[in-house]
Amino acid sequence: MLDVRRLRVLREVAATGSFSAAAEALAFTQPAVSRQIATLEAEAGARLVERGARGIRLTPAGELLLEHAEVILDRLAAAEHQLDALSGLDGGRLRIGAFPTANATLIPLALTAFDAEYPSVCLSLNECTTSEAGPLLAAGELDLAVVSDAGDPGEDIELEHLMDDPMHLALPRKHPLAGQDEISMADLRDEIWIEGRDGICRTKLMRAAENAGFAPRVAFQSTEWLGKQGLVAAGVGVTLIPTVALATVRDDIVLRSLADGPTRTISIATHSSRYRAPGVEPMRAILKRVAAEHCFACDAMVV
Repeated sequence: MLDVRRLRVLREVAATGSFSAAAEALAFTQPAVSRQIATLEAEAGARLVERGARGIRLTPAGELLLEHAEVILDRLAAAEHQLDALSGLDGGRLRIGAFPTANATLIPLALTAFDAEYPSVCLSLNECTTSEAGPLLAAGELDLAVVSDAGDPGEDIELEHLMDDPMHLALPRKHPLAGQDEISMADLRDEIWIEGRDGICRTKLMRAAENAGFAPRVAFQSTEWLGKQGLVAAGVGVTLIPTVALATVRDDIVLRSLADGPTRTISIATHSSRYRAPGVEPMRAILKRVAAEHCFACDAMVV
């Protein structure tokens, strides 16, 4: 097998026209260059360099090998440059997955912050549930995902706590409880609820209501946040809105905290054994910062 280091020596000998000049350029001794060329000729099974009164010249075999050596060495140099760029986040890509509610505010804030710091990294986003994120991470189609405790991401997935996501009560402005300082789940036993057919919010509502001793009456089904808020504003019922979705809340409804309301856990998910892109760790740090800032800002929106 041909040695790349000796190909570099051959290229320098051809460029300079002598062993002594090549040795000086490579910081070698002349005998060392001679030995490298002799070894390369043995590996190639052909004479590559001929010495003459006017210096050295390449044989046809040497010219053929030099042609390939130029391509190989240029490709290696390009690979080294790209690897350096990746390690310094001057290139490469970062593929992120996130559940729909996180894409309302948390993820856009994180993507904007990351792009401002590392503009050469190509970002992409795949909206997926927690259960869908695990297989995508395992298949190498995602580098990192933001997931909730709504599902099981599967085996070999490492979860790092990102934030707790309390769910808040959304009321019509004229609702009798809108002006009440403290509200508990027990106060809501006679309310009409707006919820999706399934999903984490409905599951959390059912459990919190059960703990308060009642079964919630879900009369209106709506999955999208805009639909839920429209129904609340119209006065037909109440619903739960998680912290990560508060920035999308419309002005004609009222938000109230619940002393014993449900909370979900949001985590950063990565695969334990797959290649980890250089952008993963910086994105982790940015997600944590954005989550803390977002929660602080949302605290002012809820009474």
